[in-house]
Amino acid sequence: MSQVLNLVNSFDAFIKGCKEDGNWNAIKTGCVMAGWNGLAGALTPLKDGAPTNFNFVSGDYDRKTGLIGNSSTKYLNSNRNNNADPQNNFSISTYLTSASTVAGVSMGVGGGDAGACSLGSLTGSTRNRNSALSSPALSGFTGLHGSSRSSSSAYIRRVQGTNATITQASESPFNSNILVFCTSASGVPTAHTNSRQSFYHIGESVDLEKLDSRVTTLMSNIATAIP
Repeated sequence: MSQVLNLVNSFDAFIKGCKEDGNWNAIKTGCVMAGWNGLAGALTPLKDGAPTNFNFVSGDYDRKTGLIGNSSTKYLNSNRNNNADPQNNFSISTYLTSASTVAGVSMGVGGGDAGACSLGSLTGSTRNRNSALSSPALSGFTGLHGSSRSSSSAYIRRVQGTNATITQASESPFNSNILVFCTSASGVPTAHTNSRQSFYHIGESVDLEKLDSRVTTLMSNIATAIP
């Protein structure tokens, strides 16, 4: 019972913290993919509709560290269109508990097309409503990786605990659902990752530094609560 109570308190503190930070209303959908007893729980949405599971099985799930991709067939359809949020008010993020060993995409849509969004799971590269790719000099990483746009001229990229301002003008959002554990090109899922992920969100612009702190604390609390 104490384990369950600790987990409930951890989730409650996360949501309350996001509200205090001013991020909760901006988060429109997402999942905490750790802490639950099984795969079905891990795909329970924080808000809005649940994602559609493609090929993940119970053996891919770990209560402490989340779901692991296979770099080929496993992914989630978030069921939230890339154009559901305003062009210049948009964010996505994911939390990697183990680094990718392939040049996949943690989440995204549109490949390199105009108005695409993506988070590269090996290099930390990003797109946020633009076709140009921002690529920091990384090779495998863990923790929160996200991007947040609140203007037409630039967006914020966060990876490895550091924010960077990326000067890239926004483009009309690519019209398709955002995928998790891969991206899409011409409507076909591609660039699957083999990273392990325990959280993702999609929505309007957020404070990525504050969100990083909340998610990191939540994952630490989950790991402590589960033997």
